[in-house]
Amino acid sequence: MPSMDRTSAQEWLDRYVAAWRSYDPAAIGALFADDVAYRYHPYDEPILGRDAVVASWLGEDAQDVASSRDEPGTFDASYAPVAMDGDTMVAQGTTTYRKVPGGPVHQVYDNCFVMRFDDRGRCRKFTEFYVLRPESD
Repeated sequence: MPSMDRTSAQEWLDRYVAAWRSYDPAAIGALFADDVAYRYHPYDEPILGRDAVVASWLGEDAQDVASSRDEPGTFDASYAPVAMDGDTMVAQGTTTYRKVPGGPVHQVYDNCFVMRFDDRGRCRKFTEFYVLRPESD
């Protein structure tokens, strides 16, 4: 895919959220290129390779850079593309967290993702930027 359009970009972001909700290794892996470089923060050394990213998402990373697995019903997210240029997409959105499923929202994060895609629509470079809203605890 030489360039992303808004429709394919939104579809990828929707699959990203669905993979997070399910923690299905195949759904997570389908998002990323074999040689993906993934950063939870812009200053991190990248997690390299699809299998390593899947392990990290599942909280199974032996290098102690794994994300923590969120309990079902305690989080939600909505992201949308804001800029696309060839194989590069920038997305913005929010992530909300609850202490217990169905409880009140206690944290809201504003997110920005910078991504590059391969010709099959899989992410090959991913960097996340996020900030906790001040009114969150």
